[in-house]
Amino acid sequence: MTELESEGDLHPLIVRRLEIENFRGVKSGCVEFYGHTLLVGGNNVGKSTICEALELVLGPERIYRRPVVNEHDFHAGRYLDGDGSPVYIKIDVILIHLPEEMERKLFSKTRPWSDAKGGFVDDENAEPEDADVEDICRALPLTFIAYYDRKEDDFVGTTYFAHPIEDVGEDDDNYGEPYAGLKYFPREWKIQCGFIYLRTLRTGRRALSLERGSLLDTILRLADTGKESMWESTVKQLRALEPAIGDIPQLQGIQTQIKDRLARFVGLSSDKDATGFYASDLTREHLRQVVQLFLKSEDSNHSVPFNRLGTGAVNALVFALLTHIADLRGKRAIIFAMEEPEIALPPHAQRRIAKYLIGNMGQAIITSHSPYVIEEFEMSDVQAVSRKDGTLSSDRIPTNTIRHRTLRTNGRKLAEAILARGVIVAEGDTEAKMLIAASYMYETLDSSDKYAPLDLIGVSVFDAGTQSDVPKWGPFFKALKKINFAFQDKPNQPWTEDQASHLSCYHYNFESAYKGTEDLLAAEVPVAVHRRFLELVARHPDYPTDKGYLGANALEAEVVALSKTVLKAKKGSGFAGMLIEQCQTLEEIPATLKSFLDKVASDMALPSLEDLGDDDNVDSGPDGMATKASDLEDLI
Repeated sequence: MTELESEGDLHPLIVRRLEIENFRGVKSGCVEFYGHTLLVGGNNVGKSTICEALELVLGPERIYRRPVVNEHDFHAGRYLDGDGSPVYIKIDVILIHLPEEMERKLFSKTRPWSDAKGGFVDDENAEPEDADVEDICRALPLTFIAYYDRKEDDFVGTTYFAHPIEDVGEDDDNYGEPYAGLKYFPREWKIQCGFIYLRTLRTGRRALSLERGSLLDTILRLADTGKESMWESTVKQLRALEPAIGDIPQLQGIQTQIKDRLARFVGLSSDKDATGFYASDLTREHLRQVVQLFLKSEDSNHSVPFNRLGTGAVNALVFALLTHIADLRGKRAIIFAMEEPEIALPPHAQRRIAKYLIGNMGQAIITSHSPYVIEEFEMSDVQAVSRKDGTLSSDRIPTNTIRHRTLRTNGRKLAEAILARGVIVAEGDTEAKMLIAASYMYETLDSSDKYAPLDLIGVSVFDAGTQSDVPKWGPFFKALKKINFAFQDKPNQPWTEDQASHLSCYHYNFESAYKGTEDLLAAEVPVAVHRRFLELVARHPDYPTDKGYLGANALEAEVVALSKTVLKAKKGSGFAGMLIEQCQTLEEIPATLKSFLDKVASDMALPSLEDLGDDDNVDSGPDGMATKASDLEDLI
């Protein structure tokens, strides 16, 4: 676990746990947070729902949205039960490591929490010794409750302190309701929590406008000195303009006509400005909508609205504003949720943003599909999100069986595997490159076009390093909700009990009938392919010259023997893949490799393009992973 520490020995305020009921696609679910968190998972599993749920509880500007929720925010659109009674959205959040002043003023609303115990130590199920653990801190439980109010014919939602619950009598209006006895969690405390949610940046409209909750609005609010507000000052200046929108003769003529003719029917002021054209309604809300940021690009001296710039430039501007917010709030005083920071940005910019968020935010909760963003996170910060039958769950990656150095060394490969639908764990670099080459040649030589190559079905090939390392990656990728395959040689000795247990975490564990990859290739690749391979690599700068060269009249056994010797001498250099690439027909590809690739393609099958219109076409894949032709996200 990554320990987040602010200045001194204090921890920043963080979200520790989130529980969701009846919100959007989630009937029920729980997510644990331990600090910075990277949410990964397939499309439409609930990652954005998690961020939206956090905003409902903690977002200080969300209360301005009317309605706070609507029909589609209720699970399956069901906001009334069969009896016509309201169905409730309920979202619970636990905050820990409260700032000193916040803890002091809200002490009666807090409860003792222990990470070691994984919960509160004062509940009815707690044991007496639970109170003796060393990591007890005060935690603030909050709850957001939303429902359909039949009397008002509207949807309402509010955040409450979840503790304590006051005694409520039967005569009280809200007796028996889930929010009975709960006290309102006001906006000023939400502001103190420092929660900011930045949705997927595709236009920058939400981030860079002056609407409530935008980044610019956040900066204005944080920089407010308590004197006359910017909006009040702006409205005064607009009202004082003479004329209202400038000296425009055409409009002045119209104003005169309106004043003269309307005066026949309606009493108007005798002032010369009894009529006027303004560029706004002169209300705060309308100004928020019409005032825009203008920019000049590097190669132009003409100002344009920010949303006319390229998407990448807009996203870079958002990043710059984030740095300003971090400075205004103070280091590590922000709980920051962001979707897909990589949109329209080059890899180096993606990494910079990820590094900045991790280094400067008290807690960064990020969703991403970019390996450049993912590799900036510790694997212990990754939460694999999944959803089945409306139940959302998240699993922390089990890193206790894998050394931290190994995780960091394999950062890029792990990031790519995290984004894949499935993973093949090959015992070494030779096997990994051979499988990739075999999949490519299988696709190229398959005239029937029935074979689905690994990249098109979303399968990543991961190099475990050595055969002894294959078992430990089984639990790791299973926790990521990946359909995982192992590809390895026949082991020299039986697996230990722990290794066997870890291997059982693989969806399919393939063990070759051969002791080594070179033995497999020597036995199953035709001599003609070995000959073409040797003729090719003889000109390669890495050819092992001390092993000799292929003679013009070499016998078949000599060809195979030399090829095997060269492959062993250059193990891990990609020579095995080069051998496979010399195959010219499907029959020349080793039967073992074709059989394994067919198994992977079958178990990871996606619906064909012809079936996409058939909503009844459902293929239940391994581990209960159903593939629907209507689910286009499965094609990504």
